[in-house]
Amino acid sequence: MNEKRAMAQDIRPLEIAIVNLMPTKIVTETQLMRLLSNSPLQINVTLVSTTTYVGKNTPIEHLTRFYKTFEEIKLKKFDGMIITGAPVEEIEFSEVKYWKELEDIFEFAKNNVTSTMFICWGAQAALHYFYGIDKHLLPKKLFGVYKHKKLVKYDMLLKGTDDRFFMPHSRHTTVYEEDIKNCKDLVLIAASKQAGASIIRSKDNKFIFITGHAEYDRDTLLNEYQRDLDKGLVIEPPENYFVEGKKGEINMCWTSTANIIYSNWLNHYVYQLTPYDIDKI
Repeated sequence: MNEKRAMAQDIRPLEIAIVNLMPTKIVTETQLMRLLSNSPLQINVTLVSTTTYVGKNTPIEHLTRFYKTFEEIKLKKFDGMIITGAPVEEIEFSEVKYWKELEDIFEFAKNNVTSTMFICWGAQAALHYFYGIDKHLLPKKLFGVYKHKKLVKYDMLLKGTDDRFFMPHSRHTTVYEEDIKNCKDLVLIAASKQAGASIIRSKDNKFIFITGHAEYDRDTLLNEYQRDLDKGLVIEPPENYFVEGKKGEINMCWTSTANIIYSNWLNHYVYQLTPYDIDKI
């Protein structure tokens, strides 16, 4: 930001909505708010849940106290929005119980939010809805921590990250890099040999798509692994996650990248682009 703009800027708290589709809502909201709070920018967070489907893993008292439904916020404007993933990758989009409501939320984000970040299945769903890009079933679950490469050297979302960085993934489906590259409205800014297209943005900077989980805590993959084992599912240990030769020790190598990505998103794609008068979004 140049001096002239810095001297003239008006400042107010940013309004950020988190549409939390994860079954473990308390864990996910905590992860995201830790990253959002690691910035000098002031933010007000509104937690949003779907009306058409209410999960059974979060106490109803918590949802009633801390969450709003889409119906309650659909007349508001937001500087930024985050739409999380959900464990429904193997279901056709149209068969997801809250798909129609999610379509309404997507339309809301397009018209009433300065910048929206979509995570994992949320990213796949939005790519399908806005650009007609299909998801594809993987031979086995992509599960672990993978190395990624910057494909756009000076993209502001990855400003300050290394040319190669790590990020966790946990999903059964993927989007093809070729489909992203062939879409004139999208830019693929990071990819992985193992995990494929990982960070994508729209050319108008309105949408950010992250197919992994930069927000994950140290033990999130471990908890998911143990959960699947307890269910009797066939699951391999998360790749590149445990320190080699040290039983149970986790190599957490993605947290600095996560903090940079979320700080950059808040600064360059929300704060510096959103109008001071929020009603003008």
